[in-house]
Amino acid sequence: MTNLHKDPLFVLVKSLSKSEKRQFKLYVGRLGVNTDAKFLALFNLLDRAKQYEEAVILASGIVKKTQLSNLKAHLYKQILISLRLNPVNQNIRVQLREQLDFATILYQKGLYKQSLKILEKAKTLAIEQQEKNIAYEIVELEKVIETQYITRSIPDRAQELVTQSSRLSFENNMASKLSNLSLELYAMMLKVGYARSDEDLNKITSYFDKNLPEYHIEQLGFREKLWLYKAHLWYSFLTQDFLSSYKYASKWVQLFADQKDMIQLHPVFYIKGNNYLLESLFHVKYSSQFKETLDHMEAVLQSDFFPKNDNISSLSFLYLNSNKLNLHFLEGTFKQGLYLVQAINYGIDKHQDRLDQHHIMLLYYKIACLYFGVGDHKNCIVYLKKIIQNKHLKMREDLMCFARVLSLVAHYESGMDYHLEIQLKSTYKFLLKMNDLHAVQKEMIVFLRNLGQIYPSDLQDAFKKLHTKLKVYEDHPYEKRAFLYLDILSWLESHLSGRPVADIIREKALSNIR
Repeated sequence: MTNLHKDPLFVLVKSLSKSEKRQFKLYVGRLGVNTDAKFLALFNLLDRAKQYEEAVILASGIVKKTQLSNLKAHLYKQILISLRLNPVNQNIRVQLREQLDFATILYQKGLYKQSLKILEKAKTLAIEQQEKNIAYEIVELEKVIETQYITRSIPDRAQELVTQSSRLSFENNMASKLSNLSLELYAMMLKVGYARSDEDLNKITSYFDKNLPEYHIEQLGFREKLWLYKAHLWYSFLTQDFLSSYKYASKWVQLFADQKDMIQLHPVFYIKGNNYLLESLFHVKYSSQFKETLDHMEAVLQSDFFPKNDNISSLSFLYLNSNKLNLHFLEGTFKQGLYLVQAINYGIDKHQDRLDQHHIMLLYYKIACLYFGVGDHKNCIVYLKKIIQNKHLKMREDLMCFARVLSLVAHYESGMDYHLEIQLKSTYKFLLKMNDLHAVQKEMIVFLRNLGQIYPSDLQDAFKKLHTKLKVYEDHPYEKRAFLYLDILSWLESHLSGRPVADIIREKALSNIR
């Protein structure tokens, strides 16, 4: 069951660690409320419960049905306040917000000088830490105070604030434009995947050129550069220019290498940057640097220096395991990668409330490919079914498409002829609805549909003909994306040579070592 089907309060309670629960109870104690207070009793009940059941809460006598909604809202708020007080969650952003709150209170009390002193310190820290939205809010409050309390000791104070406000406004506006562009491109990637035609390419390029703001790189700070590299990265992925995606992912990672203090402030961006660098290296088949980057990333994530929280734990699980699978695909070491399956399934159960369906399905697809690589077609089909039968997956049409094509191949390999017919009809219906029938997919489906009419003695020739037809698409600007999801050519070559597909891929990997 995903978090979509769970009560938000219940999910929040279940997300708390032992120390966070202990702190919450200490916090409640400090409030001076009766330890039998209703919201604490509700907390204890939810903490013990395996699932959220309103009937059980009402039967406990803690609260009447008419009061339950208010009590839940109160408990939710108190848990958040407790978490905010936890030193673990006291990052720079939270600290700056707190200082701004203090300064606002002092200003409202008419203690202008004290308020300005706090604001000046907070502003300096905010600018240093690239928290420019908060810095702008601070300057705006300073401007308000300046109209009531003239700091005559500082010459040209008003002009200084106007200049700061203008500069921060420009930088925030630039960051907003770049982040909007990055997000739109990311949404395109999730919805349809890579460009599928000249029309797609022209549409993406036109959108990118139109929405990329003019800039001078030397005028951009850390944050603006980060969004700029992200936008270029997504454009490169969409257009399948993987050398360009490698270039901008490297720039993204280098930003953190040049300013190591930013890793602690933006750990999520650090993880994602390394993940996209790994994805780019995977696509250009640069296996030696891939392994080096993955090892470095894992070492940093496991170091004491790197921040720890639930979100980071979930992202670390997702990206480390996804890229460990990719390493085995790069090297053709499918059998050696099987140990990951159990760990991934455990991790999905553990982190499912913080992972979206798209990323979970992507892990399932990779596991299916792993089983396909070792010739375990039945387990391959099991994991593909999880994707094909997922009714909630609205993203990545290309992933859904190739899951079905791989399922057809696996059904053929496992000798499940009856199921193959059903799969063919189902895949046809799906692809026609999607309007995503590309040359590689068409050739595969025609081949599999005609298999029943081919004599065993002619099978080798049929495999050879299909290999010849598909080989021309290997470097095609739009059709090559099919081979990113399933190495069909290696599968055919394994049939032609009578050798395991893993051996073929491993040989190719060794010849491509860079």
